[in-house]
Amino acid sequence: MTENTPHRPVGGDIHRLLDEAFAGVEMTPDARDLKEEVRANLVSRVAELESEGRPPADAAHRAIAELGDVRDLLDESPARPGYPYESLRHRVRPKPAFVVRIVIAALATAGGLLLAVLGATGVLQVPVGVTILLLGIGSTGVAWLVGDSLSQETTTNYPMPAARAGGFFWATLLMVFGVGVGLVVAAGLLPMWLIVFPVLAVAGSIVLYAWLGATQTNRHKAWVRHTQLGIDGHPVGSRFERDPELAARFGIYSMVIWLTAIAVAVVLYFTVGWVWIPLAFV
Repeated sequence: MTENTPHRPVGGDIHRLLDEAFAGVEMTPDARDLKEEVRANLVSRVAELESEGRPPADAAHRAIAELGDVRDLLDESPARPGYPYESLRHRVRPKPAFVVRIVIAALATAGGLLLAVLGATGVLQVPVGVTILLLGIGSTGVAWLVGDSLSQETTTNYPMPAARAGGFFWATLLMVFGVGVGLVVAAGLLPMWLIVFPVLAVAGSIVLYAWLGATQTNRHKAWVRHTQLGIDGHPVGSRFERDPELAARFGIYSMVIWLTAIAVAVVLYFTVGWVWIPLAFV
């Protein structure tokens, strides 16, 4: 190690390393706010690296190295950074493995539910057992999309604990599968007395959703809570006003959902009759 090489002490204390990174920086109110936001992100990053098998000391130094020079962050930060700026500065990109899992789950969902609907409506001549199996595949895909997404760290939220994300998985699975089987019973493919099972599934899903919602704690990161509050400590504007990108995504998703529902309604009209059109909008 030469004289010009910066020395970093050994150890896994991320708080001590952060203090050393801010050594010599004038601790203005903006600098203190930035330090606390960086601290929360570093703690989360160290936990992620340790979960991948890195030793605590190595994880702490890796997180500090990824941070870079804190003076650059201070120079780039405006006096009161807005939500769009902060969301870009703290942006968390989805992991490649997560993207692959989501694509597979989406394909299973679309294929399973579409084939199940065609089987239940008689467009495809398949046994009722196969229709139920296809409903199970599609329902599992929807539940996987929900549970896996909630367990990921995002730009604004910390990852949901695995047990709670699993709760949302089961609640979604019960809801989608229960509604699907109920429609199969309503179509006359199963005896009417079997309706009790999908009703119990949907009721259990509602109870589980209610419990998960009532016990949910705040998952917002420190920078989100900071930028959502004005000088007087009250929220600034609506969520769409603070995040125009979110508003744009919401509009796109809504348009895609409605166009898909209309397209499915047209297909149902020309294949099995107008009486099935409400199914598309459900």
